[in-house]
Amino acid sequence: MGTTGEAARQQLLKLAAEGVVEATTAPKGVGRPAQTWRLATMAIACFPDAHANLTADLIRTIRTTLGQPALDLLITAREAETRKCYERKLQGLTSIEDRIARLAEIRSEEGYMAEWQRTDDGRGWLLLENHCPICVAAAACQEFCRAELNVFRDVLGSDVTVQREEHILVGARRCAYRIQRAQNERADGSGGIQRNDRRSQACKWAGGAKRMRTLSFVPSSSEAM
Repeated sequence: MGTTGEAARQQLLKLAAEGVVEATTAPKGVGRPAQTWRLATMAIACFPDAHANLTADLIRTIRTTLGQPALDLLITAREAETRKCYERKLQGLTSIEDRIARLAEIRSEEGYMAEWQRTDDGRGWLLLENHCPICVAAAACQEFCRAELNVFRDVLGSDVTVQREEHILVGARRCAYRIQRAQNERADGSGGIQRNDRRSQACKWAGGAKRMRTLSFVPSSSEAM
């Protein structure tokens, strides 16, 4: 390679200090133990990585082989795990701003380059995500985005509403979420209503359906005769 053993060792020590390589030692008969060098975990990103494409392929395979219900079940399970993790990390935070700030920290730790700020009118907050580390998977299955929005609404609490206003998957440069203090009922960005309101509405619909079934079995006066 046109270099000396000592020069190579110095270069390896420099790379080890940067966290790119790491060494292991093993006895080798008489004399100094032999050193074996290998790439550290962080160096893997310097080489081609097909994980994103593999994930997208697996999503498509699950959908075509096992069906959409199976994929929905997996996403629901991931949503539940994420919600539980976030709730644990936000536990004890009573201030809305503290919750938003901590959520932004969590999302940044996961690679979303998140930040938050007050809205210009001072009536709410914006949670901004400047990068999407699961963009390939989300493009193959947008239920991931739906699940994330559900998690945000749940962990930030029933005293706020959360709407997605910008979305990377539809061409925006970032994902942006508007957070405001909750009122009696508020629509989300896609025409739905907040998660807690949806549950309440579902109970009302179920009650109405039950009453309709009861009425359908009451015989008319002519049938009674």
